[in-house]
Amino acid sequence: MLPLIVLAILQSLLLCSGQVLLKYALTAMGKFAWSKDFFLSQLTNWCWLGCGICFLAAGLLWMYIVKKFPFSMAYPMVSLSYVFGMIAAIVFFKEQVAWTQWLGVLLIMTGCFLIAK
Repeated sequence: MLPLIVLAILQSLLLCSGQVLLKYALTAMGKFAWSKDFFLSQLTNWCWLGCGICFLAAGLLWMYIVKKFPFSMAYPMVSLSYVFGMIAAIVFFKEQVAWTQWLGVLLIMTGCFLIAK
């Protein structure tokens, strides 16, 4: 099931990228206000666009994966996004990750391997 694994990794990377861009967009957003000026100011926040593109591409790829592969194998592969999320937390947001969290990532990766086997 190598094609499923490759596609699942790509889809998970797109999901994770969308989440990272979402966090950046929300951080750059400033204080929320129900005003025309506030919403117009968001049009120059390019992270919103990147976030939307990543989520759209991930959604389309997910539709392809679900159509082509057994759902019982495809759906658990979404959990790969947790792995990429942990790595993104360290790389982009300089967060500390405990060893127990890494153990959880290892268990997720092991589960994905067993499901795809």
